[in-house]
Amino acid sequence: MLFNSYEFIFLFLPIVFFGYFYLNKKRLIILAKGFLVASSLFFYAFWNVLYLVLILASMVFNFFIGKRLIECEKTQKKRKILIFGISANLALLGYFKYADFFIDNLNFALNSDISRLNLLLPLAISFFTFQQIAYLVDMSSGGGGTKQYNALDYALFVTFFPQLIAGPIVHHKQMMPQFENIRNKLINYKNIALGLFIFSIGLFKKVVIADSFAVWATNGFDKAEILTFFEAWTTSLSYTFQLYFDFSGYCDMAIGVALLFNIRLPINFNSPYKSLDIQEFWRRWHITLGKFLKDYIYIPLGGNRQGKARTYINLMITFIIGGIWHGAGWTFVFWGFLHGLALVVHRFWTSFGIKMNKILAWFITFNFINFAWIFFRAKEFDDAIKVINGMAGLSGVVVPTFFARFAFLSELGIESGAWLTAIANNDSKNLIIYLILSFVFILYFKNSIEKIVCLKFGVATSIFCGFCLALSVLSLNKISEFLYFNF
Repeated sequence: MLFNSYEFIFLFLPIVFFGYFYLNKKRLIILAKGFLVASSLFFYAFWNVLYLVLILASMVFNFFIGKRLIECEKTQKKRKILIFGISANLALLGYFKYADFFIDNLNFALNSDISRLNLLLPLAISFFTFQQIAYLVDMSSGGGGTKQYNALDYALFVTFFPQLIAGPIVHHKQMMPQFENIRNKLINYKNIALGLFIFSIGLFKKVVIADSFAVWATNGFDKAEILTFFEAWTTSLSYTFQLYFDFSGYCDMAIGVALLFNIRLPINFNSPYKSLDIQEFWRRWHITLGKFLKDYIYIPLGGNRQGKARTYINLMITFIIGGIWHGAGWTFVFWGFLHGLALVVHRFWTSFGIKMNKILAWFITFNFINFAWIFFRAKEFDDAIKVINGMAGLSGVVVPTFFARFAFLSELGIESGAWLTAIANNDSKNLIIYLILSFVFILYFKNSIEKIVCLKFGVATSIFCGFCLALSVLSLNKISEFLYFNF
């Protein structure tokens, strides 16, 4: 089930909301939690009921490993239990997500013909696996405040449907005490207003903006055989903005839905395209994943405590792993490598204490991110090279027929005629308008998280919220998955 679907908005969400608070009102606290867990599992199994077996098995395994970590008093034995638990989680993730990738590369290296397993990637396996690994690490260190919680609480921690599919990745201590707060068991009309406001904005970002860019990005990456200069740039920018508004929209909707249940999820997206350097970008983009990579990979590798050379190596390893986490393909690995390399260059540059002009810093950062997304989106390296060649002008430059009057352009090898046809067909004006408005939106407007901090409820806010919600619902003619569901 998708947040951007009629079933979720008009059936699932209202039923779960009123059912949960009705049971709490009747002081059936355990039953209310059980109802929320069952609803979340139904939400998860809506795609494929076979997924349910996997997530339940993962939850049972990690709950008992966590319990053993609590009960164990010997440090050495606790460490072995933790290693076993983490290894089992990674093995599960590796089997479903990377088995075929490994077989393909083995066949290539050995010129063999081992059959692919053709496994169906279980929905959200990366997210609920990482979240449970963080839980086990918290258990082993005695942190997280988890000793007082039972199996039902643990199930709610893993399956709470607003953040189950694509994050944010949360710690047990961040979420579960909120469910225990007696005030959170009652309907809070302020939270409802805030939740609906941010949900409406998120739905608008996904349905109206991201899904529009998706058409143009797909045409450029997957359908066009050759891309001219402007076609290539609009293709890369279309995906850059599609991913931005798709993931930003999801994060808004997740936070908004959770607020309806009086649960505040951690901020996971904070205007990353305003960043002036690559380090700032990773403090703003998928914040909880970045923190996970830092806390559980970068710092255990040694972080920046063992000299510059080792710091650079640790950064590269961390972001290559981050690339692999996103997908089983060499394009993802290369994307991670590019970001690791950019962070190394940033560290090296800042060591000289030289400050760059802010506009130039933003321009370099944004264009690097846009360039790197090409490999993130491309199915094969050939697709990425096609776009890059076009962006470099190696596949020709075509401008609108208006410029035909300027003879010197043809002398420079610039053609005039139908432009952007491979991307937008007869919709080039809308594409350009969307790109311009997106730049204005991401650079000059407050994001939704900033808005709800100082939000004043009134007629204008209600009209704006209603407009976003109504236009989004009317645009649900082609329901699409969120991009991060693939990871």
